[in-house]
Amino acid sequence: MAKKKSQPKVLQITLVKSPIGYPMRQKNTVRALGLRRINHTVEQQDTAVIRGMIDKVSHLVRVEE
Repeated sequence: MAKKKSQPKVLQITLVKSPIGYPMRQKNTVRALGLRRINHTVEQQDTAVIRGMIDKVSHLVRVEE
């Protein structure tokens, strides 16, 4: 019998604070996560790359598993 592949974890990321006034690098990270405006929520796969991006802008976003 073939094993079923488990579904990868999904993170819900919400922008809770404006990136205005922060360095351009942080603004670009917020955009790369797919966030456009305050209270905008996106779902991303739980990968090391996404976790690293969240870590860099953790003061601007809220994450739910």
